[in-house]
Amino acid sequence: MFFSGDSSARKRVDLGGRSSKESDRKVLLERARLDRKRRLDLRQQTSAAIKIQKCFRGRKDVKMTRSKVREQFNATFGVHGEKANWQCFGPDSEFLPQLLFFFTSNNSTDVTILVEACRLLLQYVQQNGNIVSLFSGLDYSSQNHSLVDFRVKKLAYACLQAIFHNRNQWKDNLLMSPTYPYLPVVVLFETVACLTAPVLPWNCTVIDYLSQRKVFLLLRCIILTGLHDVKSPLLRGSVSSLEHALISLASHVDQEPCHCSNVDQRWSFSLQILSIPFLWHHLPFFKEVFWAKHLGRHYMHQMADFLLNHSSIVLNDVSQEYPGHACLLGNLIEAAGVVLSDLNSSSHTAIDFLTISTFLLGLLPSMDELPRQRPLDEDLTMNDEHKEVVSPDLLKQISSSIDSRLLQHLVNALFKDALQTGYSDKTWPSNEEVEAISAVCTFLHVTFCTLPHELIMTLLAYRTDLLPALWSYIKRCNENQRWPLYSKFTNNIPGDNPGWLLPLAVFCPLYKHMLKFVDTEEFYEQEKPVKITDIPSLVIVIKQALWQLLWSIHSHAPSSQKLLKNLSDDKTLSVELIKVKARVAMSELLSQLQDWNNRRQFMSADDFHLQEARSETFVSQALLENTRASEILKQAPFLVPFTIRVKIFTSELVASRQRSGGHPALTRLRFKIRRNRILEDAFNQLSSLSEDDLRGPIRISFVNEFGVEEAGIDGGGIFKDFMENIIQASFDVQYGLFKETPGHLLYPNPGSALVHEQHLQFFHFLGSLLGKAMYEGILVDIPFATFFLSKLKEKSNFLHDLPSLDPELYRHLLFLKHYKGDVSELELYFVVVKNEYGEQTEEELIPGGKDMHVTKDNVIAFIHLVANYRLNYQIRIQSLHFLRGFQQLIQKEWIEMFNEHEIQLLISGSLESMDVDDLRSNTHYAGGYHHDHQVIVMFWEVLKSFSLEYQKKFLKSIQFPYRLSLLPPSAFLSQQAVVNLLECQNLCHYSDASCWYYFHYFKAMYEGILVDIPFATFFLSKLKEKSNFLHDLPSLDPELYRHLLFLKHYKGDVSELELYFVVVKNEYGEQTEEELIPGGKDMHVTKDNVIAFIHLVANYRLNYQIRIQSLHFLL
Repeated sequence: MFFSGDSSARKRVDLGGRSSKESDRKVLLERARLDRKRRLDLRQQTSAAIKIQKCFRGRKDVKMTRSKVREQFNATFGVHGEKANWQCFGPDSEFLPQLLFFFTSNNSTDVTILVEACRLLLQYVQQNGNIVSLFSGLDYSSQNHSLVDFRVKKLAYACLQAIFHNRNQWKDNLLMSPTYPYLPVVVLFETVACLTAPVLPWNCTVIDYLSQRKVFLLLRCIILTGLHDVKSPLLRGSVSSLEHALISLASHVDQEPCHCSNVDQRWSFSLQILSIPFLWHHLPFFKEVFWAKHLGRHYMHQMADFLLNHSSIVLNDVSQEYPGHACLLGNLIEAAGVVLSDLNSSSHTAIDFLTISTFLLGLLPSMDELPRQRPLDEDLTMNDEHKEVVSPDLLKQISSSIDSRLLQHLVNALFKDALQTGYSDKTWPSNEEVEAISAVCTFLHVTFCTLPHELIMTLLAYRTDLLPALWSYIKRCNENQRWPLYSKFTNNIPGDNPGWLLPLAVFCPLYKHMLKFVDTEEFYEQEKPVKITDIPSLVIVIKQALWQLLWSIHSHAPSSQKLLKNLSDDKTLSVELIKVKARVAMSELLSQLQDWNNRRQFMSADDFHLQEARSETFVSQALLENTRASEILKQAPFLVPFTIRVKIFTSELVASRQRSGGHPALTRLRFKIRRNRILEDAFNQLSSLSEDDLRGPIRISFVNEFGVEEAGIDGGGIFKDFMENIIQASFDVQYGLFKETPGHLLYPNPGSALVHEQHLQFFHFLGSLLGKAMYEGILVDIPFATFFLSKLKEKSNFLHDLPSLDPELYRHLLFLKHYKGDVSELELYFVVVKNEYGEQTEEELIPGGKDMHVTKDNVIAFIHLVANYRLNYQIRIQSLHFLRGFQQLIQKEWIEMFNEHEIQLLISGSLESMDVDDLRSNTHYAGGYHHDHQVIVMFWEVLKSFSLEYQKKFLKSIQFPYRLSLLPPSAFLSQQAVVNLLECQNLCHYSDASCWYYFHYFKAMYEGILVDIPFATFFLSKLKEKSNFLHDLPSLDPELYRHLLFLKHYKGDVSELELYFVVVKNEYGEQTEEELIPGGKDMHVTKDNVIAFIHLVANYRLNYQIRIQSLHFLL
C-alpha cells in the first residue's frame, strides 16, 4: 500500500554487449521488410483479381457471343441444321464458321447439329467424291487454302471431342462398322477418316493440329471405353469406323514429305495406342492394314530414339493388372514377327525392336516358369507360390509371342549378310556386327532374367543360327586378342569391364541348354552347333574367363546362389548380375563339355584344368573358407585336376572324423548282426542312428546261423567286412529296391513301393550306408548308373543320358526328333505308359497332356519330357530319400566337386591295372609259408599272369578293395593289420582245403585242362555274374514251376488262397519258414502283388539259396 524504494528509472543494460541503437536499427529494418512484403502481396492480389475479372468477363462475353451466333445459325440453317446443304461447306458460307464457333461437345443440341452436318458431308463424298472442291470451291489456291485447312482441322477435332465427351453414353456403339450409318458415333468417325485421308492436300496440317491436341490420348480413352472385356475381344465380321479413323491418323507417319511439328512423344500413337491391352485382338482389321503398310518399322524407330533419351518415362496404366509398359511390350512383340518377316527389313529395324523390348522387359516383374513337370532333384516341399502383379493373360501374350517365327526373322535380320558370306577366323567384327551382337545379347540377358526362358532357349538353339553367329564373333575376338567396346545399349556397364562378359553370358547358357537336347550323332558327327575342332578353343576361352571372374577380379561377395537371389528383381544391366549369371553358365557348360569328352574323347582331359590350380598354394587356400581358391572349388571345380580335388576331399573327411572325436575302442555303438539276416538286423538297429552317431566309430560282431557269436575283435576289419556284405546284399536287384540297366548298372526301382512297404525308409538307410562307406574310405563294388549318380549332385538328366537306361526308347525319340514328315499324323499325345510288374497305366507328362497333340512346334518339348520322365520323374522320391541319407555324412559341397564318373571312382575305385609287385612286397605270411616258399613263388607267378578282371576277383576273395585309384596298394596295406593270403578262413569262413579247391579248379581252367563235370545252366550263369529268372526254374524244380504258372494265370481271387510272402526251406528233413521280404509272413498275396510274389519265389530258389556258395566258387 505504501511505496518504498528508489523512484528513479532503472537503467537497462544489454548483457549481450549490444547497444540500444543497434537493436533499434534491426527492428526498423525488419519492420520495413514486412511492409514491403505486405505491399507486394497486395499488388499480387490486385493483379490476380484483375486477371480473374478479365477472364470471367471474357468468358461471359464469349458465352453471350456464342449465344447470339447460335441464334443467327438457327435462324439461317434451322435448329438442328436441317436447312443446310452442300453449299454450306463452301468458303463463302457462314455455316461452318458459326457452327465451329459456338460448338460445345457437352451440349447435346450442338452434337446433333454436328452429326447432321457430317452426315451431309459423307453423302456428298459418296456421290461426288471430291471433298476438296466442297470446302474450297473451284480453286484450292494459296489465297484461300489456309482458311480451308483451318475449318477442316477444327471440324475433325470437333468430331473427336464429341465422341470423347459422349463415349460412356455411346460405349456399346464405339466399335460399330459403317454398315450402321444411322449411329452418330459411326458418322463422326467416318467423317474424321474422310477428312484425314492421306491423299488430301491438308492432311499434314490437320494431323499436326490434332496431334498437338493429344488426339491419340482421346482415342485411347474412347477405345478403352468401347471394350466390354479387355482380355476377351468380341468377334466382328467387318472393319469398324473407329479403325477407319485410326488407320488414317496412324498412316501419316509413312507420308513424305511431312511438315508436322515435333510433338511430345508421350502423347504419340506409339505410347498411347500401342499400350492398349491386346490391341491387335480388339482391332484385327487395323492390325492387317498396320502390317500391310509396314508402319511398324517407323513407329519402332520413333520409340527407340525416344526411350533411349527418356528412360524415366512412365506409361499410362489401364489398371494394376494391365500396366502400360507390359501392354506395349505384348503388342510390340506380336507386331515384330510380321515387321521383321519383310525381306527388306534391315538390321537397324531389328536393333530398334531390341532396344525397345529390352527397356520394357526391364520394367516387368520376373516371371516363374510356366507349369511344367518338376525336375526330380527339386525338394518336394518347395514353395510354388510366386507374387504376380501383371495379369497372367498379358504375361502369356508376351511369352508366347516370342516364338520360333519371331526369333528366326530377328536373327536373320541382324546377321543376314554375315550368315550368307561367313567370316574368316582373322576378320575383325564390323561396327554393324558389334552393334547387332550388343543389342541381341542385351535383349536376351534381360529376357532370360524376366521371362520363362526354357522354350525361348530351345527355339533359339534349334530354329535360329544365333549360336553359330555368337561363336564366330567370340572366336574371332579371342584370336585377335581384343574385344570391342559396346555402344549405347550397355550404358550401365562400365568401360573397364571385359568385352567378353556379355557375349559369353548369353552364349554359354544357350549352348548349355542345347547340349541337354543334342544327341550323340548331332554332337560328334554333325558337330552342332560348334565344330569338334573348335571346342578346345572354346574351353580355353571359358577357362580364362572363369579364372578372371573368380581369381583376377574376384571380390568378397556372397555365393552365386545368394547373389542371384538378391539380384533376381534387378532387370537392368547390373554388372554384378551379369557376372554371376555368366559365372554359373560357364561353369555348367564346362562341366557338360567334360561329360561329352568322357563319353568319346576329342581332347585331352588335362586341357580342362588350369595350370594355376595345381600349385600347393592353391590347395592350401582351397581348404580355407572365404578364399578365392575355395570359391573356384565351389563354383568351377573342374578347373582343378581330379587328384587335387581328391586330396582336398580326403582332407575334409579326415577333418570331419577328427571333429567327431571318440576313440574306436571306446565306442558305445556295438551291434550284433546275424549273417543270414544282415540287412534286416542292420536296418532295425542302425537306421535310427543320428548324424553324430553315424560319423563316429561303429563296431560289429557277427552271429552265425547257429546263433553263436563269432570270435574276433573288431579293430576295423570286421566293420569293413560288414559294410561290404550289407551293401552287396541291399543293392542286389533281387531284393527289389534297385534295378539294372542293360549295361548292368544300378538305379532305384520305380516300382519299389509294390515290393516293400517301407521302401522310402530303406532308401534313406541305404543312402546313409553309402555315405558311411565313403566317409570311412571303404571302397565298395557297386556300379551305379550315371543318371542316378547325378542325383547325388541334385542334378537333372537329359536326353543324352537315356541310352544307358532305355536304348530302344532313345532310338525312338531320335527317330521322332529327325522325322521329316508331319509329326501330328503320328497321333502322339503328352502321355507315357507306365509298366510295373505287368500292370500298365498312362501318366500325363504335363497337366492336360492326354488331350495335347504332339506337333512340329512342341516335339522337342515332348522328347525332353519323355526323357525327363524316365530319367528323373520316375525315381524322384526314391532318389530324394537316398540323397537325404547320403547327405547325413557327405556334405553337398564336397560331392559337387566331382562329376558322375569321378563319384563312381570315389565309391568303387579305379579300374586301372594292379601293381602285383607292390602287393607282393607288402604281404605278410603265416602258417609256415614265407617269401621264397615254392607254393608262394608259384602263386605270385600265376597271379601275375592273370588278366585284370581275374586279378580283381582274387583281391575280392581276400577282402581287399580291388579298385586302387585313390591310394597305391602299399599305402592301403599299411593301414591293415596282416593280410593272410593263404590262411583266410577268418575272413572267408571256409577251410583251407575248400579255398585251395577253388583255387586249383580255377587254375585247371586257366591251364586248359578239361574236366568232366556237368553243371546246371542256372549255376553256370553265376560264372557270368548273371541272375536267373522264372523261365530257368523248370530245370531245378518243374513242379514248383507248374504251381507258379497256375498262380500267374489264376482267374479267381488270389487273396482267397491264403498265401504269404514266405517259402518253406527243407534241409535234411528239417523244415523252416523264410520270409521273401521283411515282414513277408504278415503280407498277403493279392491280385496287385502276385507277379512280384512269383518273381521272388523263383529268385529265392534259383539265386538266393546258393548265393554264398556261388559267390566263393566264382571268386
